[in-house]
Amino acid sequence: MFSLSSLFQRQPEPLIGLDISATAVKLVELGRHGQDGWVLERCAMEPLSPDWVADGSIVNFDEVAGAVRRLLAKSGTRAKHVALALPPSAVITKKVILPGSLSDAEMEIQVESEASQYIPFSLDEVQLDFCIIGPSPKSPGDVDVLLAATRKEKADERQEVAEAANLKTVVLDIGSFAARLAVERVLQNPNAPLHVGEADLVVLIKVGARGYAMQVLRDEEVLYDTEQSMGGAQLTQAIARHYNLSQEEAEQKKRADDLPASYPTEVLAPFVKNLAQDVARSLQFFFTSTPYHSVQHILLSGGSATLEGLTEAIQEHTGVATLVLDPFLGMQFGAAVNKSRVRKDAAAYLTACGLALRRFYQ
Repeated sequence: MFSLSSLFQRQPEPLIGLDISATAVKLVELGRHGQDGWVLERCAMEPLSPDWVADGSIVNFDEVAGAVRRLLAKSGTRAKHVALALPPSAVITKKVILPGSLSDAEMEIQVESEASQYIPFSLDEVQLDFCIIGPSPKSPGDVDVLLAATRKEKADERQEVAEAANLKTVVLDIGSFAARLAVERVLQNPNAPLHVGEADLVVLIKVGARGYAMQVLRDEEVLYDTEQSMGGAQLTQAIARHYNLSQEEAEQKKRADDLPASYPTEVLAPFVKNLAQDVARSLQFFFTSTPYHSVQHILLSGGSATLEGLTEAIQEHTGVATLVLDPFLGMQFGAAVNKSRVRKDAAAYLTACGLALRRFYQ
């Protein structure tokens, strides 16, 4: 069941975060060490073929379910509870102001009434939930309420994949929300790589296979949210064209780091430059369409965030300090974790890490 309220409930049993993206399934399991310490108990990834997940929808159910089962076996986890995420494109969210005096039953009725104004299909076809954010700063006595709705089939397909792997879904989150939770934990760490002031604007960019998603944040408020189609898949296409390879061969060689010596200068560098310029254009559009004229930090995540030269290129073209985010900053590593592999791929696990954190965060 799609339930935003479950995001704020502590899960008493071990919980794995399972992020199903376009190119891989990623798993994270976390534990606590003392009052303030964290332990990365398990962390693993299983690749998916490009046509198994398309536009956030699971197209080849059996193949994806099989990949999840292989991932569970590879990780060695015994956990049966799972937190999953829907892609932001599959969820409609809206913040509304409602009277703080409403009872729970009255709040549910009012939420349905409000939701009908924003959802372009029948409420019978959706999973709808809400959470109370807190008192509304704009309207004394009222509360800010976050509504979230998704088509039932979108929620069902993820949960059915989990069930096929003998997992029980206890949290169904939104991918961008889970990622922001992981970012919040990192920035609160005493050894955080940057200090974010109260008025600072932070740009969170997830660079994936099918494109990049950009959010501009101030505290917990999302000021701007956009998705662009330039990502790792375009790099694979460029490799295939330049070296006369099939898409499958190009992707395999890219993942295995098995490309000719000319690759960094002839293929990678031009792609990185184009991607950085595209990010700069997206940021410029934010400036021209909002009252804001600057941002203070850019944080990169996703499987393609660690492309050689990308951090430097984005910083050069935007003039904004840029770094790749490590969601496991400050964590101890459990015995089952391959430390060198995790350090290399850490940025790809941001959403999965945020999902795993739902066990502990209210």
